[in-house]
Amino acid sequence: MTREPSMAPNQATLTASGIARLANVGRAAVSNWRRRYADFPAPVGGTPTSPSFDAREVEHWLRRHGRLHQASTEQWAWRHFESHQPATEISDILGVAGALLLVRADRTTTPDAGLPTPKQLVRHLRTLDPGLADLIGEVLPGQWTAPLTTLLRTVDQLGSEQGPEAAFEHLHNQYAASAHSLSGLAGTPDVVADVMLTLTGTGARTFDFTSGTGSILRMAADRALRSGTPTRCYAQEINRQYAVITLLRLWFVHLRARQAGHDTEPPVVQIGDSLLEDALPHLRAEVVVANFPFGIHDWGHDRLAYDPRWTYGLPPRTEPELAWVQHALAHLSPGGTAVVLMPPAAAARPAGRRVRAELIRRGALRAVIALPAGLMPPAGIGLHVWVLAQPDPHQSPASTLLVVDATTESASRPLAEIIGTAWRAHQSGDQAELPGVHRAVSAIELLDDQVDLTPQRHLPQASELVATPAQIISRMSDFGRLLDHVRRVLPAVRRIPTAPLGDAPQADIADLIRSGSITVQRAATRSRPTGVTSSDAVLTAADVLSGGPATGSANHSANDDPGPRVGAGDILVPVISRKISARVATPEQFGARLGPSVQLIRVDPDRFDPWFVAGVISRPDNARIAGRTSSSASGALRIDIRRLAIPVVPLDQQQAYGRAFRQLVEFRTALNHAAATGAALACEISDGLTTGALGLAPSSAPRPRESLVDGVPGDPGL
Repeated sequence: MTREPSMAPNQATLTASGIARLANVGRAAVSNWRRRYADFPAPVGGTPTSPSFDAREVEHWLRRHGRLHQASTEQWAWRHFESHQPATEISDILGVAGALLLVRADRTTTPDAGLPTPKQLVRHLRTLDPGLADLIGEVLPGQWTAPLTTLLRTVDQLGSEQGPEAAFEHLHNQYAASAHSLSGLAGTPDVVADVMLTLTGTGARTFDFTSGTGSILRMAADRALRSGTPTRCYAQEINRQYAVITLLRLWFVHLRARQAGHDTEPPVVQIGDSLLEDALPHLRAEVVVANFPFGIHDWGHDRLAYDPRWTYGLPPRTEPELAWVQHALAHLSPGGTAVVLMPPAAAARPAGRRVRAELIRRGALRAVIALPAGLMPPAGIGLHVWVLAQPDPHQSPASTLLVVDATTESASRPLAEIIGTAWRAHQSGDQAELPGVHRAVSAIELLDDQVDLTPQRHLPQASELVATPAQIISRMSDFGRLLDHVRRVLPAVRRIPTAPLGDAPQADIADLIRSGSITVQRAATRSRPTGVTSSDAVLTAADVLSGGPATGSANHSANDDPGPRVGAGDILVPVISRKISARVATPEQFGARLGPSVQLIRVDPDRFDPWFVAGVISRPDNARIAGRTSSSASGALRIDIRRLAIPVVPLDQQQAYGRAFRQLVEFRTALNHAAATGAALACEISDGLTTGALGLAPSSAPRPRESLVDGVPGDPGL
């Protein structure tokens, strides 16, 4: 048995995945190189099934063979993080890199000619924040290893190119979107943080008692600085690594404030469990924000039974979120605002109704807002936002609660604008309602046996018809014409003994790819292709199925970057689906970037008709071998196009079948449109009848059923 060579302690290594990213190829290509090229570097560690290779040897081999992908500095920087071993230290290494960039951003220090030693780095940090210096010093080695030296020099170069703060934000975003940040527990998406801070406004002190990596606090500090009224940020976080990253991000903003001439106090970040070990018990802040963990039943119910924070009632053991809510109120100054994210179940669970009732009765809860699903994990649930205020004992409590259902509003306006407009109107005393969207509900109406605060439960429906009777009747005529169009777009077919496609020879897509007549492309991952800007539209799987324009954007994910541009004749296939759904790109989709959830097939037009290939690739035989079951709970398939096969027939027959397949796509689109239009029309007619705006036409004899067979109407026997 051959023994793998041992890895030197200071040796930078790469896995097969890392090599694939360097060359911008798939892992299968790396396996091929190892078999085909005798001079490919030998493994220096790992296991036979998951070997690791010397990074310098691999880079030299790729460069020698012309296969080294020309990556930007930001791409190289994150690749060094990904290849760092052990992987459990990546969070600490990100903190070290941030400390280096923070020292570079501090204009009061004399920059070193080269990379500072660990001791020099700690000494520089101590002039800024002794606590931060101690935290970074705990994870620093006695001297830089070779891999760390390479990583930090690349980070230093990135800071020179983009600026230290922008460089660290880029690295943080990559980290937060990766598996190293514990499945998205680190940060709060910008769109959600924007909503929360729009509701709170600004104040002299801002506190987040479960800060993660500081996403909400950093946005708050940045917004306050841009408005000319800096805020001092306070945070507590149970995860030490997250706390370090939070402190670094806040210090970058604080340095900008000092350099702009503001006399502000530095940020304060404490480590520990906010409920069990409140590190800032006397802090009262004008702004309190939090995205705390949900459903933690061992939160300290028994230990905190007599805690003075429970002024609205002892939270039940199964209601930890109501403990967090009262913790937020305990740290809120009079006149301040607290905004917390909540699971929707917390608005209605029977166990918490007494605490909810007390929050309403004393005027501490001011608004409950339902957010759309998919903004943040868990993706299938639309979270709630609770807006809280410290009741003024010298004034009567608020008599109304604002409820907002942001899931029904159009995406034409930013979410923060929709919610902020309703909140500002409510604060000004404007009790105007928008049916189905927002309403001020009286406290008396809420204080029933259930105390259900779910916004949809309390929102009124439109009291008047959206359409006039004349418009409804006109739409009925339009709907009849739409049904005629649906009938006409079906392709003409007939029954024949044998069909050309039934006996045609089959060709594997993998063989056609090797012959060059078909190419398959996917979006690159973890590195933005040259020339891609954040304004580029990105095609998503939903766009492919709808046939509509691209709705994604190039900066929609820090982890997945858009691929090549879509052109005429390109065939688009979602990567994950319950069945194979191939669509030829529509003119609205031309020029968009390929998203990470879509793969593209490009055919030689002299040999294949795109509509024919898109049609036959979705056949049932291919569906059975399409791919492996994905990790989603729905049992969807991860489609591997290379495993599929298509029949081979002459080009003229392909074009004939292609026209039929194209008609079927048009038929499905028209049918879906007819279904949606018909459902809306049925609702309008029903509303018109029930409100008395419409009456019944004179009764007449039933009309004969119409046959859709061969387009011949009027035969009730078929």
